[in-house]
Amino acid sequence: MPLGTGSPAQPFAHLQAQNSALYRQILDAFVRAKQRFTVHLRPEDVLIEILTAVRSTTEEVPTGAGPSLETVRAALDQLAGWGNLRADPDTGRVTTVEDFHRARYLYQLTREGHAAEDAIARYEEAIGRRGALQSVALSDIAEQLRGLLAVAEAAAAGEPPDAAKTHLLLLSLVDRFTGLADNAQAFMASLRRAIDFSDADVAAFLAYKEQLIAYLERFIADLANRGAEIAALARRIEAVGVTPLLEVAARREAADAAPREEHGGADGRDGLDRDAWDGHDAAMRQALDTWRLRWAGLRDWFISGDSSRPAQARLLRTAAIGGIRQLLSTVAAINERRAGRSDRSADFRRLALWFAETPDDEAAHRLWHTAFGLSPARHLTTTAATLAAAEERPVPAATPWARAPRLEISPRLRRTGSYERRGAPNRVIDRSEQRRVLAERMRREAEQTARARAALATPGPIRLSELAGLDSAEFRLFLQLLGDALAARRPDQSEVTTTTSDGTMAVRLRRVDGAPPARVVTQDGVLTGPEHLIEITDLVGADR
Repeated sequence: MPLGTGSPAQPFAHLQAQNSALYRQILDAFVRAKQRFTVHLRPEDVLIEILTAVRSTTEEVPTGAGPSLETVRAALDQLAGWGNLRADPDTGRVTTVEDFHRARYLYQLTREGHAAEDAIARYEEAIGRRGALQSVALSDIAEQLRGLLAVAEAAAAGEPPDAAKTHLLLLSLVDRFTGLADNAQAFMASLRRAIDFSDADVAAFLAYKEQLIAYLERFIADLANRGAEIAALARRIEAVGVTPLLEVAARREAADAAPREEHGGADGRDGLDRDAWDGHDAAMRQALDTWRLRWAGLRDWFISGDSSRPAQARLLRTAAIGGIRQLLSTVAAINERRAGRSDRSADFRRLALWFAETPDDEAAHRLWHTAFGLSPARHLTTTAATLAAAEERPVPAATPWARAPRLEISPRLRRTGSYERRGAPNRVIDRSEQRRVLAERMRREAEQTARARAALATPGPIRLSELAGLDSAEFRLFLQLLGDALAARRPDQSEVTTTTSDGTMAVRLRRVDGAPPARVVTQDGVLTGPEHLIEITDLVGADR
């Protein structure tokens, strides 16, 4: 039945109904018909659409498969009652009086039904999204920002910005940034699911973990390098002036709310209605607020605030590093399980076999003592004379207690019930001074490391021979960076880019052919080796 006047629409009610599968088939038929620009469907058309969809997914359709025409009619009436469909009388095929008295309808999606189908399609798309870490998106974002920087510098010099070019650059920037953020979030969620359910298919998990770890390492390096570049470009654009660019984009988007022409012209605005101007100004303000929020989101993603608000790129880099650690831990646990470690029942069976193979009782007693750690009762401490007598005349273990010689024990145990001397407990040692010294030492080491990072950071590629005057801390950090870069470089590579394991510094190293050996003078001595071009980036300082 058609939806009654005043009845609220319930376009999602069919999802929890008894015949929800049939309702979804019918609504999918209307969605496909609308894609072919077909608006109205009869029940016979809906049945044909359903059977066609079934045949496209199944090689052989059994005879009689699919719903009947009466079932489809009843489902169409129910969907019309929920507000998904609108039923209009079908008078085009009335040829007899009986046809006139029989209820016939043409069905089409209502506004509520169309909105529900869009929502369901978006939900299924979001659930099925696998996600990816897009290094290419980082490069595109940096390229768009360089274009915006050129436009901003030209506008600051007095040249009006090109509205179309500025708007397209900002739209491309928002599109790439939104895709990067959404895909990164979906990928990290799928990575956690892959780690959590690694037991489901151990062979497949071990097969792809190497590629996954290499993929994560490559993205972490790209995020560290590109993230610092994007943050620097965003700061430069803000220093030149980003608000004029956002106003240009907002003005173009608010053009659809342009004022209407009126024949009065009483307000002195070239014959335009005052309300139309007010609507245009409101649209302009709303569009400008939206662009400011988008720019703030981009800025917060790559530029850290205070210590309580780190950049989202830095959090993503930390999460990716944590994902690698979890992957390695999961692989170690899988290998440990596959190594054939025995359980408790197997241990007891093996121990029983060892007992059966012992040559005598003495060997069995030694095995028992070793396996279960049994020792004499420490509270039954005897005198030296009793121990000497037991060694001279051993008592068999089967001797009853009544026939065994008496055991001389300590008089203190007989008198007090305890062998230990009573007294005040030992005083608790105050370790606060030692903890303070350790905290102070850790603080000095952290400051020393931070100073070393800042001192080693280069403004661009420089030669190794240009590094001089390094103190001990800077030299140790430099050797660590140099070792990481040389270890990451393959024999056929002349240039390599890598980051430290903690993600705080990035180094790019390129061999200089034909140059004399480099000499790096430090407080600890002189380091000599082949000449290279080196570029060191302090990622912690770049995020701040």
